[in-house]
Amino acid sequence: MTSASTPALARALGRYTLAALVVNAILGSGIFGLPSVVARLLGPLAPWAWVLGAVGNAVVLLCFAEVASRFSGAGGAYLYARSSLPRLVAIQVGWLAFLTRLTAAAAAANLFTVNLAGLAPWAAREDVRIALLTALLGFLALVNVRGVAEAGRLSNLFTVGKLLPLAVFLAAGALFLLTREALPAVPAPLRTASGADWLQAILLVVFAFGGYDGAMMAMGEARQPRRDAPFALIVGTVLLALIYTGVQVVVGATLADPAASERPLQDAARVFLGAPGGVLLALGAIISVVGLLAANFLNAPRLGFALAEHLDLPPLFGRIHPRFHTPYVSILTFGFLVWGLAVWGNFEWNATLSSVSRLFVYGSTCVALVMLRRRQPGGAWLELPGGPVLAALGIAFCALLAARMGRSELVIVGLAAVVAFAHWLIARRLAAG
Repeated sequence: MTSASTPALARALGRYTLAALVVNAILGSGIFGLPSVVARLLGPLAPWAWVLGAVGNAVVLLCFAEVASRFSGAGGAYLYARSSLPRLVAIQVGWLAFLTRLTAAAAAANLFTVNLAGLAPWAAREDVRIALLTALLGFLALVNVRGVAEAGRLSNLFTVGKLLPLAVFLAAGALFLLTREALPAVPAPLRTASGADWLQAILLVVFAFGGYDGAMMAMGEARQPRRDAPFALIVGTVLLALIYTGVQVVVGATLADPAASERPLQDAARVFLGAPGGVLLALGAIISVVGLLAANFLNAPRLGFALAEHLDLPPLFGRIHPRFHTPYVSILTFGFLVWGLAVWGNFEWNATLSSVSRLFVYGSTCVALVMLRRRQPGGAWLELPGGPVLAALGIAFCALLAARMGRSELVIVGLAAVVAFAHWLIARRLAAG
């Protein structure tokens, strides 16, 4: 219980800011590169991968929406597991969720310097790269320490900034396709996409939709979290499903050989907008990456705060700034760790770490739905028809995609589980003492 003299988190995030946060937490750089990869796997059927991926993702997302509507605190999937599953499992989920957010942010930081170097080659120098990372990450940490309202406004700004280039791309692309014939496709050997191709394409699409779990970590600063969390999740992901599918359609119909393009949106934009269109989409990719970083700086530190609040981390990480009412120790710690991973790691390494842990976090929330319905019937603001069936489908969907992981990915998850187990032993001993 917080006393009147103890600083508390400020509830400053409204419904539409939360929806923008969901969009900002999901929409990164994936859509700027994945259309060519999906086209390579599925050919002209590529748009259907985004539809099927959105449907599969919606099963898990709806489980998140119901479970989130039971809670008003910070922590997201960790909080749900802490309230419904054994403490060991909750700590495991906390570690995997933090690993997901930390490495996703580091991967975005790596992509920021890579994309910037494409426009300004001097940014590729190692000393310049480190200086840019330090300045960017330091700025985001400072904004977040100074207040969640400021961090929310920054997230809103980046959400608009990353959606505008995509809106221009879709509108101009649609006009081009309606008024002119599409370019003739380059003849290619006919092949039928295999089941493995479909699974791989859907796996990539699901990861492109990932990130909404991070937005739920900040519900301790939402004005009406139980009501607004489901709204933000559903509105944000439906909007992105339409954008993602539309982008794939425009790329496939505009480029002669979309599978061969390394930068499919930029190449397609050059066809119907000329050189300025390519520059616009290149800038859009940079804004999108920085926006994803801003979202993670708002979300992820709230997980450290939640762990401390529930005595699963030292109280230091739960400290709230007396003036700005933010979990400043967790924010600064997160910023330092992201900086280290971004400087000494690379995009592929960080992205792999992020992707392998996400499915386990999703699966835990599907399990939490079933357990919470049994223990606390009627406690959800939003109770979905057939919730346990959705949870079972979500678990099966996560398991199917997890089966596509390789040995190295499973080793990473195993190491995180070992660290979490050691953490649980320490926490249990401290509680007993």
